[in-house]
Amino acid sequence: MDTQLKGITENYRERMQRLALFDPLYRLENKREKDENNKQIDYFGYGLLSLLFFFENMLIRNKKTSIQDLAEYLYRLNQGEYALSLEGFEKVARNVVETFRPPGGKRNDKKFYNWETREHEAVHYSILKADRADIHTNTQYYKLDEQGLELVFATKEYFTEFQLSINQLVLRKQLEKGEFVGALRQIDEMQIDVESLRNRITVVKHEIQRNIISDETYERYKQMVDDINTRLTRENEEFSELHSFVKETRNRLAYDMNSEKDRKAYEFILQIDRELGEVHHIHTMLLKESIELKTTALHAAQEALYYVGIDSFNFKQEITAALVSKPLPLVSSKQLIEPFLSIEQSETWSPFVIFSEQRIETQDGGERMNNFDDLSDEALQELENAIIRKQFGEIMNLVVKVMQGKGEITLKEVVERIDDEDSDWLDKKIFYQFWYVMHQRSPITYEKTEDRNESLFEEVLALVKNKYSTIEVEELQEIMTVTKRFSIQNMILRLKVGEEDGL
Repeated sequence: MDTQLKGITENYRERMQRLALFDPLYRLENKREKDENNKQIDYFGYGLLSLLFFFENMLIRNKKTSIQDLAEYLYRLNQGEYALSLEGFEKVARNVVETFRPPGGKRNDKKFYNWETREHEAVHYSILKADRADIHTNTQYYKLDEQGLELVFATKEYFTEFQLSINQLVLRKQLEKGEFVGALRQIDEMQIDVESLRNRITVVKHEIQRNIISDETYERYKQMVDDINTRLTRENEEFSELHSFVKETRNRLAYDMNSEKDRKAYEFILQIDRELGEVHHIHTMLLKESIELKTTALHAAQEALYYVGIDSFNFKQEITAALVSKPLPLVSSKQLIEPFLSIEQSETWSPFVIFSEQRIETQDGGERMNNFDDLSDEALQELENAIIRKQFGEIMNLVVKVMQGKGEITLKEVVERIDDEDSDWLDKKIFYQFWYVMHQRSPITYEKTEDRNESLFEEVLALVKNKYSTIEVEELQEIMTVTKRFSIQNMILRLKVGEEDGL
């Protein structure tokens, strides 16, 4: 038998157990009791309402929900639909509760033939369970059991709305666990979900073209299309993540095929990659179609609605004839034509204007300003560069004096000389920045100063340009601790003429 066909009977018992949860509702439907007007009672509907009643009481944490409470709720909800008194509804409520929870204490069960194990089996389930009791009033309280909650959740609309998202989560878990056969089946289910989405979008598209006849209808369909588009976008992102995860798994398995099991796993992951890509492609087309539906179809429907209104409105008949054919009071005439008039506008002058701020102009007509001009960012940068340029020049002047005509000198020699002269340059950050920038820009030539960044060295080069054309700074291995605050790596500064040393 084909590997995928083997999955048909997989988890057969669990599926049958979920189906069995609906049996009490169908047993209620088979009841043939009638009200006082000989009208058959809708026990199936009352069964579902009872489930929702117990569920809502659990949500609001009401732990005292009895048959009498259920009967009172059904009585208030009835509003003349069935000719039953409060006692009659108490009988209905008791029948419903006893169907969901047999009075003998034995749980509901369903017998079936399990095609997976090839044996006759039975599943047991409990919709309602006894919660607590009031011995003084002899009242028993009930609440939903686990299977009862499952039955309520199975009726929720989001199970169909988000089935594809649920399948995506299940697929990821199966891939993480290495359950590749189950993953293939999950992809097949996802393809069915995508086809269902395609059909729904087609139906919505036709409904938009056919049913939009008012603004309320337009807004309803607009919200529906927005919801579809949002969900498809979220699902598309999850598809992309799944595709990336499958590729990572495929690459990992490609380097580890030491046994027959590994080879089969690699073949499965290749098939998963291919089929997931097909489903992702179809889903992407749906996303594009939903965007088109959102931008084109809705806009066209809105325009059609607008022109339908224009075509159906006859100004001559609706307005002119109403004014001319019969005399109307002045107030009525004004109300009739008011929507077609422009908004009333009036120009007035307030005496308070004389107290407002006045414009003061010079003789040439220009406005006089009392505040200072703000500098632009470029002006501020140029001002800062000028200060740095001047400080770099002062430091280079000091270095040239220490060199005493030599073509090279180390930073250590410069520091020792400055320290002997008790100069405060060693305590300034700009001194170390000078050497750092010189080393970073090395070699520095006079031609480079045309660049904005190299213009900082204009005054530096001006001190040596008569004899030298290039300044080179090269780092040495030694790290010097100049002050408690500053440490710097020793460097050597060379002055050159072209490619030759200046010595």
